[in-house]
Amino acid sequence: MRNGARAVAAVVALAVAGVAGCDAGGDGSAGASGSPTRVRPSPEPVWDRSPSSVAAVGDSITTGFDACEVLADCPEVSWATGGSPRVDSLAVRLLGRAGAARRSWNLAVSGARMADLPGQMARAVRHEPQLVTVLVGANDACRPTTAAMTPVAAFRADFEKAMRTLREALPKTQVYVASVPNLKRLWEQGRTSTLGRQVWKLGICPSMLGDAEAVDAAANLRRETVHQRVRDYNEVLAQVCAKDERCRTDGGAVHDYRFGTDQLSHWDWFHPSVNGQARLAEIAHRSVTAPRP
Repeated sequence: MRNGARAVAAVVALAVAGVAGCDAGGDGSAGASGSPTRVRPSPEPVWDRSPSSVAAVGDSITTGFDACEVLADCPEVSWATGGSPRVDSLAVRLLGRAGAARRSWNLAVSGARMADLPGQMARAVRHEPQLVTVLVGANDACRPTTAAMTPVAAFRADFEKAMRTLREALPKTQVYVASVPNLKRLWEQGRTSTLGRQVWKLGICPSMLGDAEAVDAAANLRRETVHQRVRDYNEVLAQVCAKDERCRTDGGAVHDYRFGTDQLSHWDWFHPSVNGQARLAEIAHRSVTAPRP
């Protein structure tokens, strides 16, 4: 038993000595050879929160349609690239007013649908922007009838094609994707305006705004069908964007934003007013500069 006790004591002593040896080494960073272990530098973040140039693609929301005068584009107040101090566009917030004038490009076209996005993206590529903004999809739902709305599968295929067009040329360019606005809410806000209803009859989003005062079962079903298609489009935008490490969505913020009469054009009560464009710019800037999506 005495021999056994001595053996146990020897093992304990060796263990204590080993611990003391580790402590004596300072920070314990020495490798097996005795040389200090190199600390690997943290990888650079994939998302740059301060890109130095911006290109915008999309539809009439990004061209500032009906924000300044009836049935006309007004890119000066565009949420994405406009220079108006009443909006402070995303480009102005990121680059400053002078920088936005030199290093931002608005390539959106009123009436554009997702099928037009690959072509717009190809034009954006020529400018080699560090950030591309995307806001498109309302016109895919705003068709003469619900049957004419862009199928979800086609919407997905065209968005994927647009992303491939960008990635093949500019693998490191970032993409901010805004969700499609809640068209049903826009109808709810604008239908109380006599002028708005008259302008709607010119053909603005007939699938949602047609026969604006009707609230019968057929009209409600039509509007709910459009509303669901918009939600489907937003799901596609989120899913496709999530596959690209340099793509961010707004997390549904534009769709969820409760546009009121102050945020809608007082000519058509559907497109964003100058105030509405400023709110879109705020949402975009918050999304682009957030530490995490």
